[in-house]
Amino acid sequence: MKYLKLLLIFIPISIICEVLKLNEVALFFTSAAAIIPLAGIMGEATEEISVYSGPRIGGFLNATFGNATELIIAFFALKEGLFDIVKASIAGSVIGNVLLVLGASMFVGGLKFKTQTFNKSANEVTSSMLLFAVIGLVVPAIFLHTVKPELLSSPHYEKLSIGIAAFMFIIYICGLFFSFYTHKDIYGTNHSEEIKSKWSLKKSISILVLATVAIALESEFLVGSVESVTHSLGLSEFFVGIILIPIIGNAAEHSTAILMAAKNKMDVALEIALGSSLQIILFVAPLLIFLSLIFKPMDFVFNEFELISIIVAVIIANKVSNDGESNWLEGLQLIAVYGILAISFLII
Repeated sequence: MKYLKLLLIFIPISIICEVLKLNEVALFFTSAAAIIPLAGIMGEATEEISVYSGPRIGGFLNATFGNATELIIAFFALKEGLFDIVKASIAGSVIGNVLLVLGASMFVGGLKFKTQTFNKSANEVTSSMLLFAVIGLVVPAIFLHTVKPELLSSPHYEKLSIGIAAFMFIIYICGLFFSFYTHKDIYGTNHSEEIKSKWSLKKSISILVLATVAIALESEFLVGSVESVTHSLGLSEFFVGIILIPIIGNAAEHSTAILMAAKNKMDVALEIALGSSLQIILFVAPLLIFLSLIFKPMDFVFNEFELISIIVAVIIANKVSNDGESNWLEGLQLIAVYGILAISFLII
């Protein structure tokens, strides 16, 4: 994390690029570089606040702010009407967390430890929730793409998206209640140990607010320069949304998962990877649908290749994690699948 903070130097650089209207490709990459450490600082501040608030509220804060960076970036893309980028970033975050982050965690941890174990019961709950989330995401889209494609341009389409988003959001709230209250024993987390805070509560809240404002500013720079970047570098908006933006928004979280695996804490790494994917589908995506009503309603239907990629990612992740053990080869397999999908997205 301390090395990521060196990237904070890109905050003033990106502001200079924006104020002086310099090269927009430079603006895109400097703002992207600035977002990475800011996301880490936001996560650190949230962890510090959870020390004062207690495990239940702290867990809710972590769940809420875990994907705040992606939410902020997507909001500005939503504001600009870049719906394809928004939906691609949602799919890309799920694919990236399930394949790249989990794969890298298993691979790095497996190089240090021959076999790593994790809480099988907790993983089964998370995996089943993730499978449900994907079903809720995929089935309506497949129905509209194959059975009744004419509905894509009908007034009923907007109501369908809002209805799906509402169900997703309700399940998300129920999932929080399940894991933090009625069945918290499944996760085997002991909160009895005393954890000392590095920051005061006032400092933690102040840093969280400042980091959020800074991410919002940098996200506006990033989204505003997307069009120029796609034209200059010959990249599609689809690739930017599904590969680049999720990596930028999740970089700090990715590094944390890998570090936890290297310390033989695969439970934590697994929860970061799969739990973050759950938050994206059940919380971030529905919230973006509701926010889109402020500007122009966005649909909840993904294209066929996004759907196939999400299904493949979740199936293989469930397959390699259902025995409660992991090794470096399983991690390498997940990374390889991500690489295959990334190459495919690049040439689309």
